[in-house]
Amino acid sequence: MTSASRHTDPSTARRALRREIPSSAAVLADERDFTAMRRYRTFPFDDHRSYLRQLETLLRRLAAQGVLTTVSLFDPAAYEKYCADLALDPDRPDSRSRYTAEAARTGATLTYQGEPLSQLLPLLVEEADRQATWDHASGVLARAGRCDACGDDLAHAAFARATQALQELLTSLGDGTHHLVCSVAAAEPPLLAVLHATGDDGARPQLAESETLVFCTVLAAGFALRAPGGLVSRTTTPPAARTATSDGPRETVRGWALGDSWLRPLGAAEVFTAYCTDAETGEPIPPEHGVDYAPGLPLTTPPDPHHH
Repeated sequence: MTSASRHTDPSTARRALRREIPSSAAVLADERDFTAMRRYRTFPFDDHRSYLRQLETLLRRLAAQGVLTTVSLFDPAAYEKYCADLALDPDRPDSRSRYTAEAARTGATLTYQGEPLSQLLPLLVEEADRQATWDHASGVLARAGRCDACGDDLAHAAFARATQALQELLTSLGDGTHHLVCSVAAAEPPLLAVLHATGDDGARPQLAESETLVFCTVLAAGFALRAPGGLVSRTTTPPAARTATSDGPRETVRGWALGDSWLRPLGAAEVFTAYCTDAETGEPIPPEHGVDYAPGLPLTTPPDPHHH
């Protein structure tokens, strides 16, 4: 920037500087959390919808000024604990402001890019759930400790094994859009992770880094602790891969059980039973239209040097 282009007017300079100072906002995403904050006298809102409209207007205004704003979730219970830990009065605006900064520093955040809050909030809740799952799974995985025989870090070894299992699984599934769910009964509540992958023309599947990290951590926890669990895939095949007589899009469901720190393929009947049985009552439920229940694909089991 040349000296001639520098801002000399104080107000212009302040506006330019404002664009270089990021902002943070913590949002009360649902009615229950909003109601919890209404008990504070200094909380200035009475209606959740109006609150969200006002917040969206502010976010849009900041975006129009070129200000980058990160949005996090405001958790009333966590806020109450935060104030108690720091001996802050929770019924003060500056306490809420300090908590907002802390939530942006340590919690799940998304950058506001001008979209309606109705679009942003589900993604933010999903990101917060993903981070909570990763924190929980990481803590569980850390319990694995070290191998008594060789001293290796079992968590590290299990994560490498989980990564290999995922790579082999996606290669075996081939082209299509894959929705994977992994559940592991290694803690209370059980660990659960979801991963979306898309593969076309034999190319390497496209994966979201954050989803992949959480998914592999959950799977690794099951491997390291040899905990019961399962993995299911739901695949929508590309149009070119469908038969000419197909009456519409079809999906294929497959399943695997965790055993001996690897994935054991389930038979078609086991997959059908798992999907077509009510988890609470045990009663059979009708199969979904357009869904094929297929056996899990066999995956090459690598050596397990820590299975003594």
